[in-house]
Amino acid sequence: MTDAATIGLKAFLTEDARRLGFSALGVAPGEGDGLAGERLAEFVEAGRHGTMEWMPETLDRRRSAKALWPEVRSIVVLAMNYGPDEDPLAILDRPDRGAISVYARHRDYHDVIKGKLKELAGRLVAEARRRGLGDHEVKVFVDTAPVMEKPLGAMAGLGWQGKHTNLLSRDFGSWLFLGSIFTTLPLEADEPASDRCGSCRACLDACPTDAFPAPYQLDARRCISYLTIETKHVIPRPLRKAMGNRIYGCDDCLAVCPWNKFAKQAREAKLVAREDLKAPRLTDLLALDDAAFRQLFSGSPIKRIGRAKFVSNCLVAAGNSGDPGFLPHIEALLSDDQPLVRAMAVWALAQLSPHDALQRSAPALDREGDDIVRDEWQAAARWKSDMRETASERME
Repeated sequence: MTDAATIGLKAFLTEDARRLGFSALGVAPGEGDGLAGERLAEFVEAGRHGTMEWMPETLDRRRSAKALWPEVRSIVVLAMNYGPDEDPLAILDRPDRGAISVYARHRDYHDVIKGKLKELAGRLVAEARRRGLGDHEVKVFVDTAPVMEKPLGAMAGLGWQGKHTNLLSRDFGSWLFLGSIFTTLPLEADEPASDRCGSCRACLDACPTDAFPAPYQLDARRCISYLTIETKHVIPRPLRKAMGNRIYGCDDCLAVCPWNKFAKQAREAKLVAREDLKAPRLTDLLALDDAAFRQLFSGSPIKRIGRAKFVSNCLVAAGNSGDPGFLPHIEALLSDDQPLVRAMAVWALAQLSPHDALQRSAPALDREGDDIVRDEWQAAARWKSDMRETASERME
């Protein structure tokens, strides 16, 4: 195999990737980033993965690309821009609406990108054969296997991992989906990208829940994206107020990055935000039953968390709104068949009408059998004593 042949193949690959709508392409060596594996092990050891048990379970395979596939020689990392067409933080000033992360406002990116990756990988193998480079194998991944895609993206020269731990690009800022093609072809690797965050800490300071213990470190247990998407447990009470109206994911640390002055709007039509998901009314979302939830979010990544988790997130937002107009919608969910929904309905009621929640607590506790919901009613029942303690502290 000649260098000229592999260089020509890489040029073909880059051009074909652009034809398919990818924004950037780079190649990392098959060995992967061993340091990233060490950092991940420290993350898991500290328990910062929370309830994402798949992370310790797949830790050994994540440590290196060859641990996942020993035959890999090159890793083609591809990025697709999903930049928003408006300020994603503007909706945070509209407490009657739900804030959905930019990436989830249209089709599931896994579905959009995986098909394109498969097409590109197939053409890569065919072109290598046509150029007399022999038969080679490929495997494609889009956040669906234990692949360290952000460190690989940095190794492939697409950008660098910022202080918020996400990949940053000089051309596209924070808004990039990543996918990869593992191949037995020995392609020429690109130069790794340099860190260009400097002394900036905008992303760290913007986090509503202080999820960054230090620059380049994330505690998922405090991250709103984790709290609203990944964990099936009730959201810890001390973190609920900071969530505001964020009902699925959080873009704060991405949106404030100064590098986004270079960001571009998404070109792929299936990644452009649906109008009905840019600023949906919380009252409409609170009224969703299972069938309506599945219909509204068909083809969307939101569908995977299920109606109970999603509506419970919306109840937290309603509780944070300060608007008593939500009370009829909240009260209707106090008898929901899902404990998680009932629990957050109790909390939301206690935020907007604590006296009403107190009055309802005793009869509710007599009939409620779920421990999570009972805990919320008991907290509501403590409202009067908590108020007395607060008043006493102020007098002292």
